Amino acid sequence: MDITTLLSADDLTRLTRQVENYNRGLNPAEAAGAGQSLGKDDFLRILLTQLTHQDPTSPLEDKEFVAQMAQFSTLEQMTNMSADLAKVFGIMARSQAIGLLGKTVQIAVGDSKVSGRVEEITGSEFPQILVEGRYYDVSQVLSVME
Repeated sequence: MDITTLLSADDLTRLTRQVENYNRGLNPAEAAGAGQSLGKDDFLRILLTQLTHQDPTSPLEDKEFVAQMAQFSTLEQMTNMSADLAKVFGIMARSQAIGLLGKTVQIAVGDSKVSGRVEEITGSEFPQILVEGRYYDVSQVLSVME
């Protein structure tokens, strides 16, 4: 049984938003795109530990230190670029959804298809469209007609 058949469109939207907010709260690092990989804070801790525990008679070579700093700089730039790309993708998804407003769409729902006019758009990061009284994710749209 599909939960969307048991809830009204408003209740489904409200529930979806609550679930998204709850999931973001469970793991804020993963919501930001960091996942299980090392971040810049981890890199700085490793570098600081390395510098603190190095042998005074054989200090870190200049070349090695410069290489590690270059790696850190690259990591920081990649992290910033990833966050910016996530924002761009969110804007693009919202723009795509706005372009569907008032148009007739065909949507994939499991093995069946639903057709109808897009009446409303909701959400910012993960926009949903209202068709025939139910909300669908923009990614479910198969075709668009005037």
